[in-house]
Amino acid sequence: MIVFALLTRIVLAPLTRQRLYNNVAQPHAILYYSQRTSNGSLLIAEATAVSSTALGYPNTPGIWTREQVEAWRPIVDAVHAKGGVFFCQIWHAGKVSNTGYQPNRQAPISSTDRPRRLNDIDDAEFTPPRRLRTDELPHVANDFRLAAKNSIDAGNVYPTLAKILC
Repeated sequence: MIVFALLTRIVLAPLTRQRLYNNVAQPHAILYYSQRTSNGSLLIAEATAVSSTALGYPNTPGIWTREQVEAWRPIVDAVHAKGGVFFCQIWHAGKVSNTGYQPNRQAPISSTDRPRRLNDIDDAEFTPPRRLRTDELPHVANDFRLAAKNSIDAGNVYPTLAKILC
């Protein structure tokens, strides 16, 4: 078990900022996260996709490629330089996605083929998902394993699981 001694009770909760391009963290995120850091504080990164099939929103980060890992590194370093603890929230959007965010414009994968219940103005933007086959589960689990490893490689960003195939 890893224990962190936080000096404050203030935590930066994850926010889907949608200010990153091509699923790669941008240099302006260094300023964003470091401005919200103080010695002994905890920051949780915005939802960070574990693979190309995990995307659900535009301009959000990923952590499945080497380029993405390298882009996170200066952000993590800036938070650590101010004494902050940084967690990478790794996730898979599941059915909260559409074909425009998926490889080859395929239907999003989820634990179910049922579409989202229409209860929000944004729901029209979601494509009905394809139920994940049993033989595909190891691939998704491996995406999370690799994302966790990559988040640590980015500078001891501690991965947290936020949402798995809603």
